[in-house]
Amino acid sequence: MSEKTIHLNTLDSEADTCRKEVLPKLYNSGWTDDLILEQRTFTDGKIVITGRKAKRKKAKRFDYLLRYSQNFPIAIVEAKSKYKNASDGLQQAKEYAQMLQLKFAYATNGKNIIEFDFITGKEQKILNYPSPDELWNRLNIVEPVKECVKEIFLKPFYPVPNKKMRYYQQLAINAAVKAILEGKERTLLTLATGTGKTTVAFQIIYKLWNNRWNLKGEYRRPKILYLADRSVLITDPHAKDFAIFGDARCLVPEEGLSSAREIYFSTYQSLAEDSNRAGAFRDLPRDFFDLIVVDECHRGSASDDSNWRIILDYFNPAVKLGLTATPLRSDNVDTYRYFGNPLYEYTLKQGIEDGFLAPYIVHRVITDIDAAGFEPQQGQVDDYGRPIPEGTYTTADFERTLSVLPRTKTVAKHLFDFMQKNGKADKTIVFCVDQEHADQFRREISNLNRDLVQQYPDYVVRIVSEEGDTGKGYLSRFMDIDETFPVIVTTSKLLSTGVDIPTCKNIVIFRTVNSMTEFKQIIGRGTRVREDKEKLFFTILDYTGSATRQFADPDFDGMPPLITEEEIDDNGNVLDINEWKPENSEDEQEIEQSSLENENENIELSEQEPVRRKLYLSHGVEVRIAVETVQMRDANGKLRTVQFNQYAKEQITTLFTSINEFHAKWNDLSERKNIIAELESRGISAEQLMDISKQKECDLFDLICFAAYDLKPLTRKQRADLLLKNKPDFFANYSEKAREVLSLIIKKYVDYGLNQIRPNIVLAPPISQIGNARDIANEFGGIDKFIKAIEDLQILLYAEVA
Repeated sequence: MSEKTIHLNTLDSEADTCRKEVLPKLYNSGWTDDLILEQRTFTDGKIVITGRKAKRKKAKRFDYLLRYSQNFPIAIVEAKSKYKNASDGLQQAKEYAQMLQLKFAYATNGKNIIEFDFITGKEQKILNYPSPDELWNRLNIVEPVKECVKEIFLKPFYPVPNKKMRYYQQLAINAAVKAILEGKERTLLTLATGTGKTTVAFQIIYKLWNNRWNLKGEYRRPKILYLADRSVLITDPHAKDFAIFGDARCLVPEEGLSSAREIYFSTYQSLAEDSNRAGAFRDLPRDFFDLIVVDECHRGSASDDSNWRIILDYFNPAVKLGLTATPLRSDNVDTYRYFGNPLYEYTLKQGIEDGFLAPYIVHRVITDIDAAGFEPQQGQVDDYGRPIPEGTYTTADFERTLSVLPRTKTVAKHLFDFMQKNGKADKTIVFCVDQEHADQFRREISNLNRDLVQQYPDYVVRIVSEEGDTGKGYLSRFMDIDETFPVIVTTSKLLSTGVDIPTCKNIVIFRTVNSMTEFKQIIGRGTRVREDKEKLFFTILDYTGSATRQFADPDFDGMPPLITEEEIDDNGNVLDINEWKPENSEDEQEIEQSSLENENENIELSEQEPVRRKLYLSHGVEVRIAVETVQMRDANGKLRTVQFNQYAKEQITTLFTSINEFHAKWNDLSERKNIIAELESRGISAEQLMDISKQKECDLFDLICFAAYDLKPLTRKQRADLLLKNKPDFFANYSEKAREVLSLIIKKYVDYGLNQIRPNIVLAPPISQIGNARDIANEFGGIDKFIKAIEDLQILLYAEVA
């Protein structure tokens, strides 16, 4: 067998340019290894969903990041090979600089250097890189750092082992520390749920504490209050991120307000006062704290009439740092009025684009009773014999004014079927109207899973405030990534915020959520990524229309790649799939109690029985599930609502306007790989096309022809038969044993698909039983001719379009 000729590329690569040209010039300009980061990724790569599977796109990677100090990046350098133009890398350098909020971007091919200055907007060719001090001085003209705070500001962060600092966290920390050091009294950071607000808070506090910053300029460490409205928001960081502070920290609800500590973790409730008691905070002087960090600050403390606002007002001299996950909306305007505009904002949309947050699929599921409303018959009474007032009861009334058990049963059955199909062990949160509704749903979904509950009693649990310590135990296990149970948790509002559940794969909305702020908090329970636990995306099952209303809001960011809307019958079975057109939501406030509820909230059955604020119907009503829409983001990032087959057709014909164009591209093997990758990046996979076409025996080429050009698809068996019939000359070129190999390869194609036609398939049985790879290649005239035969086979299979 002839030896394969190996051709060496003698041109310098990009890596050669970096080593030989870029680094020496940076060193000559005063940049040291400590100030240069080389070849690093700074995003994780966007997660793309295809069907019910997900994979990452390439992460963004810079060639060189130049830093004035260890934690203060100042410029970006993109290098290209010597034989390319220096300017070829400028657009990428500018894109990365804008993401990293840098004012200086450089592109080079080693010989030439192009500089873009965002301060002046000037692009120019330069001979040498500016020195670190030169760039610092140029930056200080527009973004000055006071000389008196420069030393502390440029000090390094605390190095946390095995925890890489993300670029946006660094930007948020630097922005907050600079503002606090320079005397800003109130500051705000807006970071989407799941992006590490606690990590940011820790680094800010550590830098100020470690460098003995305080308001009075004394030689002491600062007194810092870490404030939140839920115990888990203080106990978790106290025990984990802030453990390195040791005895310098204390948990106020357990230890009280000892003046000897330095970092105090407390809920508002532990400090607050009411008509029966004075607030514990009054035991401390008003100037006791130097800094107050308010986590989830959008929840009430900033409102003028809030009972908790008095705590912030009492410690008026202290600097206030607010942390929130929700951008400015009409329902959190008090937060922004109090803290001011955010120093830095990192949105849900950015987090998904960077691959730090999980994208999601949305299923919009509508029951007929939600679609048409419920009108009681004249004289109809509830389970307790109370008359049901006339009128039309809608989604807003169900489980608030009127409890309809058949509706709950139907939704529970639909969720049961969904999890049976997609993952019975996928952690799931069900948001119900109230604690009673959460218990009702828990019972119904538990009974549907009797086989699992019999073996694992905690498969389904309710976690609400009434559960007390038992609920806390369930919550702790639900949050633990290594605990399998509980799997399904029902709740009302307790888990809507401040709870980290990295492996949560399903968010079920079974109550109306008209507040964008609350909605973002709810879906934030699923946005964390855990690749080691196969958690790359999550599903929102929306039974009340809350999600679809919020997605229609033009100010919403982080749109889902897919929305389905299903119509289901009274057994929870899917009946139909329809299109859904989004409408703008006019009401962003939490839904008000309806007039029907106000009218009936004090109805009693008798003096001996308890007050029941709802009417109850557990029978006599048939409920079925009524509509599935598909909503996906197109190539331009716009949300469009279409059926999947329509979406696939539009996307494919946008790429290839005719079948002839597609056919020609497909027969170019290098282009074929690009076609598959491009379709997957748009959320179109062979598995999905098989599902909508019901053509399980066809390969991707015919599925695309069917979906986009309305051509009747050929099965893999039909394609193989046509090849054998119409191309006998191809097989006649080879020996009998070679023809036997080709025949076996074609059979594998028929059985398993196109990925079987590849050179190394000769290593798999039964082909491997004919001989070793070298012997088989020799039957074709050598390795090169064997590879050519495989490539010809891949093309000849598609000689016939249909």
